[in-house]
Amino acid sequence: MEEKNFESFGIVDSNGKLTNAGALLADNCPIRYSRLFCTRWSGLDKSGGRIDALDSAEFTGSLIMLLNEGFSFVKRNMKTAWKKTANSRIELPDYCERSVFESIVNALIHRDYLINGSEVHIDIFDDRLVVYSPGGMPDGTKIQERNIDTVPSTRRNPVLADIFSRLGYMERQGSGLNKIRNAYRSAENYTPDKEPVFYSDRVEFTVTLKNLNFSASENEAKSEAKSEVKNEAENYRLTELEEKLCDLLLEYPELTQSEIRERLNLSRSKVQRMMRKLTENGIIIREGSRRKGYWTIHL
Repeated sequence: MEEKNFESFGIVDSNGKLTNAGALLADNCPIRYSRLFCTRWSGLDKSGGRIDALDSAEFTGSLIMLLNEGFSFVKRNMKTAWKKTANSRIELPDYCERSVFESIVNALIHRDYLINGSEVHIDIFDDRLVVYSPGGMPDGTKIQERNIDTVPSTRRNPVLADIFSRLGYMERQGSGLNKIRNAYRSAENYTPDKEPVFYSDRVEFTVTLKNLNFSASENEAKSEAKSEVKNEAENYRLTELEEKLCDLLLEYPELTQSEIRERLNLSRSKVQRMMRKLTENGIIIREGSRRKGYWTIHL
């Protein structure tokens, strides 16, 4: 896009000054509420437990940067299962990437930028991903009461939609919601209960994408196992040194054994024995991977 085209595209006015759309597309976006908040919550809601969030980030800048950063955040916080076939294997991601991308585009382009004090949010839970955007349907209707197949293309921010269309991020026909739904239905691990959910009212629009690999029964089994571990932990009496270790992990749950050894001034074998004992009795539990995991305390 050459500078001489900026005015015709609506990015600058006749005086060469940025329009609102141009400001939203600028690398150093000056519009305060053009931000993106991303959070990977621990569990099925925002209440969490001892650890509320597993990952979080706030992004500012051009809408293109917000789109790329938000999509990258989701990709690094979702897992991909797989199953073997006769000649290869089929990958089974938690979420359809096409659906995630379209949901973020929809949120950034069609949000109401006149609503102050609210931003686009991406919230990832164990069982779902929710993309929230300020502002409901431009015509005041509720998307949950409409037929997705017949919803006309109504653009709240036509300049932004036009630019994103020229960049290949969206189509002018307004088929984003259909793409979100159809991509899910084409997934190998799709079941009818995993259908994307669209909701809107006067002040918000949300897209909820179900985790295609989430099993409610498995989650209940994990909860029961944790309850049994908790009961065992309640009958265990900590030594003074074990209490120090637990207090340390409460404050710094991502510490490695080497860091624990340095902070408590203990030998490697002593720390290993203590942590093995606490783990066997359900006092401390390792969550996540070895590299990016953390410790939870159950007392």
